[in-house]
Amino acid sequence: MPANLEGCHILVIDDDPDIVSSVRFSFEHNGAKVQSANDGAKGLEAARRLQPDLIILDMMMPRKSGFVLIEALKPEPRPGEKPFMIMITANEGKRHEAYARHLGVDEYVSKPFATEKLIEVAARLFEREYRDPDRT
Repeated sequence: MPANLEGCHILVIDDDPDIVSSVRFSFEHNGAKVQSANDGAKGLEAARRLQPDLIILDMMMPRKSGFVLIEALKPEPRPGEKPFMIMITANEGKRHEAYARHLGVDEYVSKPFATEKLIEVAARLFEREYRDPDRT
């Protein structure tokens, strides 16, 4: 399903250059502006500086984990509010997913994943926001 993500600003935070590259290509192909960081500390700084609409972040990264980033960026868990957050991880434990959602992650996607699936998940988040104009 092609998605129109024109004008959406996305930050990808992952230490795997292949994932960053494929996610960047797929999202840019669908109209999004994509920037990236390759570790948690750079990701936190970039998120604060860039104020993206969506952050796609890995759970396990050097210098700061995805959990630490979420805690810093969403001190009060508010799923459904920008920046939307999608956590991507190779960890299939339900405990980690529950904790990520408790912290305010909007979606949790297990690796390996098809980039088309990630695009669909992101498009659904933006579609919900568009339908509910009271969301910021």
